[in-house]
Amino acid sequence: MTSTIVSVEWLYKNQDLPNLIILDASLKENQAKAITDFDNLRIPKARFFDLKTAFSDQNNPLPNSLPSPSQFEQEASKLGISKNSILVVYDNLGIYSSPRVWWLFKVMGFINIAVLDGGLPQWIKNNYTVEHIPEKEVYTLGDFEVDFQPELVKTNNQVGRNILDQKYLVVDARIENRFKGIIKETRAGLQSGHIPMALNIPFSSVLCETTFLHPEKLTTILIPDDKPLIIYCGSGVTACIVMLAYALIGKHNCAIYDGSWAEWGQEK
Repeated sequence: MTSTIVSVEWLYKNQDLPNLIILDASLKENQAKAITDFDNLRIPKARFFDLKTAFSDQNNPLPNSLPSPSQFEQEASKLGISKNSILVVYDNLGIYSSPRVWWLFKVMGFINIAVLDGGLPQWIKNNYTVEHIPEKEVYTLGDFEVDFQPELVKTNNQVGRNILDQKYLVVDARIENRFKGIIKETRAGLQSGHIPMALNIPFSSVLCETTFLHPEKLTTILIPDDKPLIIYCGSGVTACIVMLAYALIGKHNCAIYDGSWAEWGQEK
């Protein structure tokens, strides 16, 4: 896979490619309160990638926490994913949770993955075949192996130190009113506001409805800076949308603050 995103046209033409596995990263609920019309539908043969349980640390009280390398390796193998797999991931909102899966695989040292631009809505808009999601499926065990990349993940302490040394530019991917503290946080026990000296690039600003903006347009929206980036949001999901947008314009020295505002914004 030579691109970080692929079109629905590409996937339609290549869906029988050897070693290709399509992952459905759709969420049942989301903090953006976005609603899908395609709740029980999937692209044919897609495999459900369970971000909320199988691929998050259930012992961490923070939402969507990065799983351990061993947990990720085991769960990816259960999905039939191997070292030579080609992965395309989508979600039923277009672009929402799928970039989080792209980032997770990058953290685990696997780069042969792309996000489906426009996701399930664009697939259906093109009148491509869909099917109902079955209750349960079992796959032949894969031989996935993790090669953990710690530089792609930042912790609370690292973000705190950056306020002093300013080695990284910090970007907040939440909507402007949350960034400015104008509206209350939806999660209980969180203050309003943002990390000191962070800049705001709402994840919706890099999208045109269900697809990414053209790279030329993205360059006018994304903050140009030679510094590496730390990107965060409410719980580490939509920050990955902005990270992927930066990748589309060739900036790859970015990391995600996995705890995001769910950790930093906790009332003291």
